[in-house]
Amino acid sequence: MTLTPRDGHRIRQRIRQRGAQHSSLDGMEQSIESKLHGEMDLEAEHDGLSTMPESQLHSEPHTDSLPPADPLAQLAFIRSTMENAAVFTSVPGRGQIMVGCTALAAAYIAAQIPFAQDPQRWLLIWMCEAVLATAISTISMQHKAARAGQSLMSGPGKKVLMNLMPAMFAGALLTLVMHMAGGDRVIPPMWFLLYGTAVISGGAFSVSIVPVMGVSFLAFGSVIAFTPLAWVDWEMALGFGVIHIVYGAVIARKHGG
Repeated sequence: MTLTPRDGHRIRQRIRQRGAQHSSLDGMEQSIESKLHGEMDLEAEHDGLSTMPESQLHSEPHTDSLPPADPLAQLAFIRSTMENAAVFTSVPGRGQIMVGCTALAAAYIAAQIPFAQDPQRWLLIWMCEAVLATAISTISMQHKAARAGQSLMSGPGKKVLMNLMPAMFAGALLTLVMHMAGGDRVIPPMWFLLYGTAVISGGAFSVSIVPVMGVSFLAFGSVIAFTPLAWVDWEMALGFGVIHIVYGAVIARKHGG
């Protein structure tokens, strides 16, 4: 069969048309596949959300720090918050002045008995002074707290006592242990160091002047640890006497007695 030039032209046109059809079909297949993939991704996301816990789908704000709905519980929550934020202002300035005065009297009495000759009697005098000072401080603190509407057994008052007592107990116990071991020389500096530590710890929940007073006792004890034993009576008068009186006067003037 003989093909004319016109037949060859027609054949080439048909081949081009079929190629165009194939290319359009390929494009349609690609678009259909992309749509299918998109729908599959959406279904996968939907499945993931449906299997997600309800707490994650509808997260609510953290309410642990919010007050409860019950009115009485709300009042208790408010009271607890105020107590935690409050400071103990019932440190007795006048009581500290009285403690300083009794310490001066104890220093005078103890000076009549040289520490180096009879340390046991000397320590006994100061242990009696410690008991007297504790009683004066407790009574005056309770009286001032009652006037201010505070309590020693709750809120900041309880925190002050809980931070005071460990170092005070350690001082009393170490006094007995050191005396039995023959270490009487280091007892006076130890008293100032531990007393200052107790006042700093308890003063963290009180007015700002109280920790400063504790630092003064701590610094004073650090100094007298290296001074001659012959100075001990003057040091006790200056430390437990004068320092208490000075800070007591400041507290009484600035913080209501």
